[in-house]
Amino acid sequence: MMSKVKLSLATLNQWALDFEGNYERIRSSIEESSKQGARYRLGPELEICGYGCEDHFYENDTILHSWQVLAKLLVMEETKEMICDVGMPVLYEGTRYNCRIIFTYKHIILIRPKLSCCNQGNYRELRWFTPWLKKKTVKKFILPEMIAIINDARVVPIGDGIIQLKDTCIGSEICEELWTADSTHVQQSLAGVEIFTNASASHFNLRKLSERLGLAQSATTKVGGVYLYNNMIGCDGGRVYYDGASNVCVNGQLVKQNCQFSMREVDLTIVTVDLDDVRAYRGENSSRGISSSAATPYPRVEYLEFGLCMSRQQALLTPADEAMSEPMLLSAEEEIEYGAACWLWDYLRRSGLSGFFLPLSGGIDSSSTACIVYSMCCMVHKEVSAGNSQVLADVRRIVKDDNYRVETAEKLCHEILTTCYMATDNSSADTRNRAEKLSTRINSNHFGVKMDTIVMAFLTLFTAATGYIPKFTSRGGTKRENLALQNIQARIRMVLAYLFAQLLQWVRGKDGSLLVLGSANVDECLRGYYTKYDCSSADVNPIGGINKEDLKSFIGHFMRKYRVDELLSIVEAPPTAELEPLCEGKLAQTDEEDMGMTYAELTVFGKLRKLSKCGPYSMFRKLVDQWRDISSPREIAGKVRHFFWNYSINRHKTTTLTPSLHAENYAPDDNRFDLRPFLYPRWTWQFGRIDEDVEELEKLNKK
Repeated sequence: MMSKVKLSLATLNQWALDFEGNYERIRSSIEESSKQGARYRLGPELEICGYGCEDHFYENDTILHSWQVLAKLLVMEETKEMICDVGMPVLYEGTRYNCRIIFTYKHIILIRPKLSCCNQGNYRELRWFTPWLKKKTVKKFILPEMIAIINDARVVPIGDGIIQLKDTCIGSEICEELWTADSTHVQQSLAGVEIFTNASASHFNLRKLSERLGLAQSATTKVGGVYLYNNMIGCDGGRVYYDGASNVCVNGQLVKQNCQFSMREVDLTIVTVDLDDVRAYRGENSSRGISSSAATPYPRVEYLEFGLCMSRQQALLTPADEAMSEPMLLSAEEEIEYGAACWLWDYLRRSGLSGFFLPLSGGIDSSSTACIVYSMCCMVHKEVSAGNSQVLADVRRIVKDDNYRVETAEKLCHEILTTCYMATDNSSADTRNRAEKLSTRINSNHFGVKMDTIVMAFLTLFTAATGYIPKFTSRGGTKRENLALQNIQARIRMVLAYLFAQLLQWVRGKDGSLLVLGSANVDECLRGYYTKYDCSSADVNPIGGINKEDLKSFIGHFMRKYRVDELLSIVEAPPTAELEPLCEGKLAQTDEEDMGMTYAELTVFGKLRKLSKCGPYSMFRKLVDQWRDISSPREIAGKVRHFFWNYSINRHKTTTLTPSLHAENYAPDDNRFDLRPFLYPRWTWQFGRIDEDVEELEKLNKK
């Protein structure tokens, strides 16, 4: 009996509601899988309509168009010799399910609904879908007419079943089911399933990949088998980036892993495995055999005329893939470099605009954004040099030139990135020089402007209307005056950024306009240390989910990799907004002094607030333990009070946060990830309980 099978994982860059483009990518993956001899092709979750349709899932159109795409896939000649596994929403008995459609040529074998819907963090699946709660139950589904006239039967099975072929048994999981406490693959394995498939849409998060790989490995370590984990890749129209890294595990060992970040729209992973290895692995495990013997039956959908195993001759010529020595894991700095770059690339090429406009201040945040755009240009140049015609076509559409050649990353960067140093009398020569040096090195299209006349025009109007002249605190003004004078500078920069972004291509005699890039990091967003409707207000922000310490590390990595010595002074310089008057030409203002806390402390506060679910009191209690050797209880209480006070009075700013790449699980994104009020009380009860603990601790420490 032959036991080798060749399987295909199709990692696709799908786009929500792009039915035409999604179909073409699915079609291409099926054709290529067939050419390479695969007998089973697995795609990502909800690949037909795109995972990120959100409230468009409520629309009957979304389901209708998904069936229309499936109708075209069902008649592909390649499916005569291959089982295809695609994802789409299905309405059954008036209830919407997230489903896999498993089919061959003109024959739907099984519609398999998702059993566990993900509903935390970035995910809201229960808003649109109902989980299939009838475990180990298969029902009858009446196909819509457009499919019934193609399919060889009007009624097909739907439910939690496994597929019995003539030579093996296949079971399906969908994304979240791998993460749950009662994962389906355990019961499926006891029913004899040898190949587990998991179609996923798992988003990128810094340092997350090792956890994802570990789950797939541990699944087959316990039960044996072949686990196919296929993830989506790309930005499908929202804040998250799906980072691929599709993989295959056999008996607890990682056999294949796809790249984590890619600009390829269709990226196949072809793997050959020997099912005899699974049978041998399970055969020596007597406890598994006892559990299998006692297990309740799993509904089987039989398709006995089809088999996955190769012929004897093919098996002799095709070696099974061996286990990888170690997984491919990138550093956090590399994840920032490639992840943010790929997210920006998808956003730019699908927006229809002609490039980016970035206010470049010479500080670490805007410099990081500039470096990410340059990294994107390097990736584009590499893909075009390797013959990626899709990327070249995208570049030519962006620059509005059908004959454009991507000769170097620097030339491309000059074409699509415009940077501008927006100075006032409060700007230092140091930051101006740093911005100019970096822009020269990456070859952005750079210029500078002086905004003092505009600032004075606003202040003159204010004085004419009120008779008052606001002053900085360094010149005798109040804190309110000082803050207002800083904010007007910041907001003028935002207005200028959009003016230049809309009209610079016109000035250059070119079509289109530019996307405005923001550069506020996750810690400043959490603390509210930015001006509402300033340069943090942009079209997209690639660093809005990344903390200051990780950005510093990224800049160090970028400096070494690309030999950008100009970045050294940026890393070493103290962060500053430069919105207050200079003192003898030197900085009179730094961010950490303004905030009353360090960026390192902000990261700790952010993780405790979001990841550890801490309010003021529980945060204080945890920090008393963590910072016992560096701060007194009273000092810790002061820091916690200061953080929560500033967080709460600035929370309203998060309602207008620029869409940013999700990269940290403690991000304060109010739009869908971190749902909280934006009008808070004064925390008097919570702070009172902290004060009581401080007094008690001080008494105990005196004894």
